Amino acid sequence: MNDLVRTVNRSVGRKVRRTVRRTVGRAAARTVKAAAEFRGPGRRSLRDGLLATLVPVTACMAMLVALTAWTKAGAAGTPARIDVGVGQVFLPYAGRERTAAFFRIANTGGSDDQLVSVTSPAADEVMLNRHERVGEDGDAMRAVPSANIPAGSVVHMTPSTLDLMVRVKTRRQVGDAVPFVLHFRRSGPVAAVAFVVRPGS
Repeated sequence: MNDLVRTVNRSVGRKVRRTVRRTVGRAAARTVKAAAEFRGPGRRSLRDGLLATLVPVTACMAMLVALTAWTKAGAAGTPARIDVGVGQVFLPYAGRERTAAFFRIANTGGSDDQLVSVTSPAADEVMLNRHERVGEDGDAMRAVPSANIPAGSVVHMTPSTLDLMVRVKTRRQVGDAVPFVLHFRRSGPVAAVAFVVRPGS
């Protein structure tokens, strides 16, 4: 058995040495050829040599710029880590189905994330709205497809900034718990709960 192992090792060793010699020989031949061309008096050889050097340097610089931009964009940090606090749902006014819900969303990770949608088994519709100042006393509300949750930040939904328009299925009372699922682009779905409160409380 030992003789067989030694024979196999010798055979493999010979093949490896032949491969190494062949590879080194080819590399040496290319080096000699390149050196001979570089020593030539023509400007073309010098230009080709400079171009051969400039191409990898340019590629490395482009990669460095892209990596820097990627890092600044937050993609090179740790993954986004989303935490959704207990929310609030305003008690709908008499006879109304639509109300507003609010959550506190913290991203303790190293990458940005986006809230892309919200669902609830207790609601027929949940829409993300953003409020913007118009003039001195005006306020405009518009539906938005997503909301940014920057890395290392906390987003507080309020009636004057960002909220959820909710069309409830059944009438609710103060203190009722309403389940929600907040869907994030990177972190995926996060379950949360909001309690019904009176507006202004």
